[in-house]
Amino acid sequence: MRTGNGYRLSDICEVVGGRCFGADSEQHTVRFLLTDSRKLLAPDATLFFALKTKQNDGHHYIPELLEKGVRSFVTGHVPAELPDAYPDAVFLVVDNPLTALQTLAARHRSSFDLPVVAITGSNGKTVIKEWLFQSLSERQHVVRNPKSYNSQIGVPLSVWNITADHDIGIFEAGISRPYEMSSLRNILKPDTGIFTNIGPAHDEGFPSRKGKIREKLRLFQHCKTLIYCCDQSQVHEEIREWHTDHSSVRLFSWGECEEADVQVVRKEDPGEYTLVAVLHQGERLMLSIPFADNASVENALHCLAFMIFEGYDHDYIIRKLSELQPVAMRLEMKEGVNDSLIINDSYNSDIHSLTIALDFLNSQSHNKKKTLILSDILESGIAPEDLYAEVAMLVLSKKVNRLIGIGPEISQHKDKFSGETAFFDDTETFIRSFDVSVFQNEAILLKGARVFGFERLSILLQQKDHQTVLEIDLDALTHNLTVFKSLLAPSVKIMGVVKAFSYGTGSIEVARALQHHQVDYLSVAYADEGKELRRGGVKLPVVVMNPEVRTFETLFRYQLEPEIYGFPLLRRLLSALEQRSGGPALQAFPIHIKMDTGMHRLGFLPGETDELIDILTRYPHIRVASVFSHLAASEDERHDAFTREQIERFTDMCDKLEKALGYGFLRHICNSAAVSRFPEAHFDMVRAGIGLYGVTGDAGLQPLLQNVGTFRSVVSQVKPVKAGETVGYGRAGVAYTDMDIAIIPVGYADGLSRRLGNGRGKLLVKEHYAPIVGNINMDMCAVDVTGKFVKEGDEVVIFGADMPVTELAREMNTIPYEVLTAVSQRVKRVYFQV
Repeated sequence: MRTGNGYRLSDICEVVGGRCFGADSEQHTVRFLLTDSRKLLAPDATLFFALKTKQNDGHHYIPELLEKGVRSFVTGHVPAELPDAYPDAVFLVVDNPLTALQTLAARHRSSFDLPVVAITGSNGKTVIKEWLFQSLSERQHVVRNPKSYNSQIGVPLSVWNITADHDIGIFEAGISRPYEMSSLRNILKPDTGIFTNIGPAHDEGFPSRKGKIREKLRLFQHCKTLIYCCDQSQVHEEIREWHTDHSSVRLFSWGECEEADVQVVRKEDPGEYTLVAVLHQGERLMLSIPFADNASVENALHCLAFMIFEGYDHDYIIRKLSELQPVAMRLEMKEGVNDSLIINDSYNSDIHSLTIALDFLNSQSHNKKKTLILSDILESGIAPEDLYAEVAMLVLSKKVNRLIGIGPEISQHKDKFSGETAFFDDTETFIRSFDVSVFQNEAILLKGARVFGFERLSILLQQKDHQTVLEIDLDALTHNLTVFKSLLAPSVKIMGVVKAFSYGTGSIEVARALQHHQVDYLSVAYADEGKELRRGGVKLPVVVMNPEVRTFETLFRYQLEPEIYGFPLLRRLLSALEQRSGGPALQAFPIHIKMDTGMHRLGFLPGETDELIDILTRYPHIRVASVFSHLAASEDERHDAFTREQIERFTDMCDKLEKALGYGFLRHICNSAAVSRFPEAHFDMVRAGIGLYGVTGDAGLQPLLQNVGTFRSVVSQVKPVKAGETVGYGRAGVAYTDMDIAIIPVGYADGLSRRLGNGRGKLLVKEHYAPIVGNINMDMCAVDVTGKFVKEGDEVVIFGADMPVTELAREMNTIPYEVLTAVSQRVKRVYFQV
């Protein structure tokens, strides 16, 4: 059935039991499955499933996809007249496109003989999946769900990613109502199961908690092994009872109970990590888990149990669990009124997600008052009396300064909450009666069930400015960081480059995210940037690439580490250190030596090494923390010979310096492009700069990176322009025919270059490319939307995933760096995690 380049559509038709209409299906080959028209990648190799849900109908998007080049469709009916208009299109008509998608995915899974681990439960599925990926990928090629693709649609799309290169599959499966799990089991065909826990999520969809456990256990009906925590009494009891009818499944448990296969005998929480001792078959393991919260420790111990069962050596398990990286959560951060920060996490509302959101509030509330605006928690499966008593204890333990409760139920239990509180029956009453000007320098968490419409609160509390924003996807940033980490040996450190306002994306927020995901160093251009990071709560070592004599005191006060690139700067720094300490008593001030290996910007030349050694060895109160250089053309294979010369020259200079100093230091020369192209030059650390933001000069690495920044606006007005009339200043835009133009509130003061005016550039308006008409003004521009049926309020993308910044740079005859850093500070930054 499968060919080297994918599947023949005729074979797919047979698998899904479809009726074929249109062109010859033998001539079509499918490599990609699509259910969301916005995520189209390769039209000629894509099969679109027109799924019908309560919210949408995929059949509506078929005309648009035909225009974009898609020619293969699975539908519930043949769209009227479309096959005649597109004679090369093929329609596979089935009774239910979702069932067809699942059937195709199940057949794809069956064609590969690889072990599959399936994870289900109420909470922790995504984290355990990602942590198993982090733990196993050093030794095995792992395929897994992207993000939280664990639904009836997400699982088949995830399984489609299996290839012959994979050694193991790790997939999470989530359900919200009875009779859903059997279809996911038939797709995944798991060998090993992990049952995380049971909680109130989706309780409303099941007759009882017991019924929900039993439905989830359907996933493991044909497994060889089921791993679970025996300390969870309800889960333990139901699994034992279920096992009487599924005795071929081996149970492997962990927990503090004596009957556990992996028994937890000791657990200590010194603060930022947790020490755990476990016993397995009489052998004791001591673990250091880099998290202190109970949920993370539980998730890590599930991973531990799996790795022990699979026979991984203990030293490897201990090392990998100590290296676990945080997994991003869903949220939205925006600048609020009166120097406040708005954290919007209204995607779900239950006690577990509230705990996670409050932890994030604490991580982002540096020197800010913490306020929680919380709605009624609906369909929790917990009696209100007990539920809000638990919420009150949680709010107290997380040291929330102010609680605002919205909803009749939480208001009825307001006596359970202490401290500064206010309660309102509904969102409208709060908006009418609460003076938002009282919020001053606060971190405000919005946590509300959808029916309470907290998006109105988000709008109300946001800093008021125009509708042009730069959206920053912190999940994509984390993904890109993970891509770079995957290219490195475990011992190689990463320096995150956050100069120039983090390439326009916002220094403090990005730096906090990189710190949270455990990069080793940050670098900025100037000391003032480092000072702002320190004021924002960033504690990582920060290297200042362009230190100025006048900012030495800032370096000392905020513990910033300067780059030293020449003798005058070095001597001025030494003098300042001696004056500050009253003599040479100040010990081991860290500096970073820059070598000029051929780029011929800043740095010590090879011939200056002896003089540099003479000075450094005479001043013990400074210490070389790292030595580094810049590669001039690491992205261009035409200059690879020169790049290797630079690397060799750098190695020689470092060896000579280290021998003379008598101690080691970090070496780093790789930028983003060099990380993938020159692995022999990783040394002790690499610098991830623009690559973290989704752009790299390495064409092979680029497809692995995700877009981080989306510069977007909205249509302010649409108006007709008659042929012969002109548009904008200087009458530069001329309508050669009758046309419709849309006015967009973004101009050169926002970062939209005037070089893109007069048709040289285009914007993406309502998913259509619209050329810019006339000159770009300071605050706005006009685009041609003739025939596009655009209206006021429609979305406009200046650059983003569907309008790459590289394309905008090409139209400007420049590089992506200039485009990113040109986005004005007046443009509001909005931060997302999913």
